Amino acid sequence: MDRYTPVFAIAAAAELAEMHPQTLRQYDRIGLVSPQRTRGNTRRYSLHDVEQLREVSRLSADGLSLEGIRRVLQLEDRVRELEGRVRELERALSDELLKHPERRVFAAGAAGEVITLRRGTRVRRSSEVVLWRPGERGAERSPDHPGRPE
Repeated sequence: MDRYTPVFAIAAAAELAEMHPQTLRQYDRIGLVSPQRTRGNTRRYSLHDVEQLREVSRLSADGLSLEGIRRVLQLEDRVRELEGRVRELERALSDELLKHPERRVFAAGAAGEVITLRRGTRVRRSSEVVLWRPGERGAERSPDHPGRPE
């Protein structure tokens, strides 16, 4: 059992959240907190749902509208998803570094492509400077160095 396991009937969840059961039904109708349903179609709330109900109550007391609260909850869910994705990518990066300790995972090439390099190797970078003037085609060449841009 974890915090997402639906174990509380509406009366118990309402008591834990310090709300009236009718408020929980309304929040379910408008999609603020959506409990799971049993085969008999009764609502079952998890600890996570109760925490969200308390958050709704707190945000409402702070003056947010129900639509504002819905958006805050959506954004918080998105942040949790992205944090999970970052953890996945960090694990993948760590695994890659352990498998190939002599290589970098990636570097940016001159044209912006992703390339793999051995440790200690650097991408050769161009040091040319090009003078760009709007409305003119191509770069102007320096009179002192006809083969080089200004």
